[in-house]
Amino acid sequence: QVQLVESGGGLVRPGGSLRLSCAASGVSLDYYAIGWFRQAPGKEREGVSCISKSDKSTYYEDSVKGRFTISRDNAKNTVYLQMNNLKPEDTAVYYCAAEMECGSPVYDAWGQGTQVTVSS
Repeated sequence: QVQLVESGGGLVRPGGSLRLSCAASGVSLDYYAIGWFRQAPGKEREGVSCISKSDKSTYYEDSVKGRFTISRDNAKNTVYLQMNNLKPEDTAVYYCAAEMECGSPVYDAWGQGTQVTVSS
């Protein structure tokens, strides 16, 4: 069974950057598409980005297009979310999840989340 652990969150000023990591254990990430989600206080969880098993397809929520980049390093069994030009509205707990394909309503595993706070 795959287990996921996120890291890389923190406090950053508007315009700054962070790189989130989603490290997997138990199963190779090759078997999964990996999605990044976020949930801000008082708001529903929303999908941010996803990368397919083959790396041939990546998806981004409109508000992060051009600022966030998802990638995977299968040798390290890790998926990354590079976040640039961060805005206060990006403040949320960020989670990664393993799914069979991007957009699937079924998830095999979730990480515990990492807090991202964008504030001056």
